[in-house]
Amino acid sequence: MISRLLVANRGEIACRVFRTCRDLGVSTVAVYSDADAGALHVREADAAVRLPGAAPSETYLRGDLIVKAALAAGADAVHPGYGFLSENADFARTVIDAGLVWIGPPPAAIEAMASKTRAKELLGIEHLDPARVAESDLPVLVKAAAGGGGRGMRIVRELADLAGELESASAEAASAFGDGEVFVEPYVEDGRHVEVQLLCDAHGTVWALGTRDCSLQRRHQKVIEEAPAPGLPAALEASLLDTAVRAAKAVGYVGAGTVEFLVADGRAHFLEMNTRLQVEHPVTEEVYGVDLVALQLAVAEGAKLPPETPAPRGHAIEARLYAEDPARGWAPQTGALRLFDVPGGVRLDTGYASGDAIGVHYDPMIAKLTVHAPTRDGAVRKLARALERTRIHGPVTNRDLLVASLRHPEYATADRLDTGFYDRNLPALTTAPGGGDLAAVAAALAAASARRGRFGGGWRNLRSQDETRTYGGTGGDHEVRYRPTRDGGYEVTAPEGVRVVAATPDRVSLETAGVVRHFDVTAYEDGTVHVGGHRLTARPRFTDPREQTAPGSLLAPMPGTVVRVADGLAVGDAVTAGQPLLWLEAMKMEHRVTAPASGTLTALHAAPGRQVEVGALLAVVQTEERPEAQS
Repeated sequence: MISRLLVANRGEIACRVFRTCRDLGVSTVAVYSDADAGALHVREADAAVRLPGAAPSETYLRGDLIVKAALAAGADAVHPGYGFLSENADFARTVIDAGLVWIGPPPAAIEAMASKTRAKELLGIEHLDPARVAESDLPVLVKAAAGGGGRGMRIVRELADLAGELESASAEAASAFGDGEVFVEPYVEDGRHVEVQLLCDAHGTVWALGTRDCSLQRRHQKVIEEAPAPGLPAALEASLLDTAVRAAKAVGYVGAGTVEFLVADGRAHFLEMNTRLQVEHPVTEEVYGVDLVALQLAVAEGAKLPPETPAPRGHAIEARLYAEDPARGWAPQTGALRLFDVPGGVRLDTGYASGDAIGVHYDPMIAKLTVHAPTRDGAVRKLARALERTRIHGPVTNRDLLVASLRHPEYATADRLDTGFYDRNLPALTTAPGGGDLAAVAAALAAASARRGRFGGGWRNLRSQDETRTYGGTGGDHEVRYRPTRDGGYEVTAPEGVRVVAATPDRVSLETAGVVRHFDVTAYEDGTVHVGGHRLTARPRFTDPREQTAPGSLLAPMPGTVVRVADGLAVGDAVTAGQPLLWLEAMKMEHRVTAPASGTLTALHAAPGRQVEVGALLAVVQTEERPEAQS
């Protein structure tokens, strides 16, 4: 029997495993990097062991240090979570050789399936030789052989780009997984990403726990997942389940695993088998009424699964809440998560709580919100409303995008589910939500009420000039003009048609067109104001000259590390618009910084390994001046 378990991971998945351990009476051990010293998973564990350093390669990817930590803390089992070392056969062997229980499949099964190239070979599926890719093969997908989560993946549409993308993908895969092997496969445009959840014991029982649809993705990482996958023909669904079971039996699989497919034109294309628990496992748990982590532990202890797979019920949908700005190339965001409050009736899996800091070293996912309902329509409606009511104060997030995605006709009706969803719809989905003007009015009046409470003041016989406040938001700047009234209230003069019903420092009620709306307002010292679901920034009345930057300046869009500078790039070089100049890595993503226009590189402040903050000057491109027209 397992009595003390170490989770060789961090954040949300560590907290998720600890929750089940508490229910089972199993004590827990966390490991943490210096960047995670105060993290939620460390606070929730019964014991914790420090892994000195911050980079994954120094900490969570050091299997030797993790095994030492388990032995030092008196653990008798290790759960790998997902990512990092979860699909590393050598790590599994190290755990087993140390006399610890490994919560995962046998190392031989990991070796057979964790490498996507070897998995395809096992199933008789060919992949392309990178040296022999021809124009007729395009488009192709460069893909890391190890790991997942969208890292080490590149779509190549021009043959001239292949060599560079192979190098870039390999470097990213080596950094993320400690394995730089990449391969090339045909890229299927706009297919559905469908997967099958497996659970196998050591006695030959294999459960295929239905399908999941994970088609809504950005940068090859999933955003919204659901179970079961809607609208699959019965014969195709049966084929997916059968293929997944055969793959598991072919390698003697034990534990939880997932077989992934790309479905296009009524056919299923095998992608890979993930020999671990998946991020999206909660939707399967909600539909089948099981605890996959508890079952993982039971299987590792030698238990037999019941011969019959549990029966499914209803529909479940999960949304991944990321600290990122979808309207700015999915740029990850950092900073203090000042308030994080999710309404009841929603399953919350998270590694953060109010007051925690979101840093640059790891994935930008804040949480997963999952709902279950008797029907898909009910689940869509329930999750969209829950996200609207979730209060998130701090960095910019993708919350508004998630709400808009769930309510988009293509998704809401399941009429067109495929991996091209965001390519087609992102501009419309990132349009500023309505109500920004009213939110700005509420922010201005709440601030005025707070000042009145501190300093007194109000209406005067001699009418004064209107007060003016400007707030920046997703849809641009909002200017508000108002004046105090004789009765202690306020009159709004711009925007027009707004009547103030009540105003306090934290709640404002406004009437427009006969409808009264209430706004909860929270203002922070840095000028950020949260009004309901709106995140506003108070604009200063005068611009600070020090904030001006030279034309052509390339500023870091997020805090991170410079991982690469274009070969041979030097000050004085001529560059063309769109030419890659350097690469930043932040929060498990690699971001390419390109020349904004053709011109001359007049400054280069970036160097590999340099840590930069958001807004840091990376380079300057002086654009080519056009000759003036002759008169």
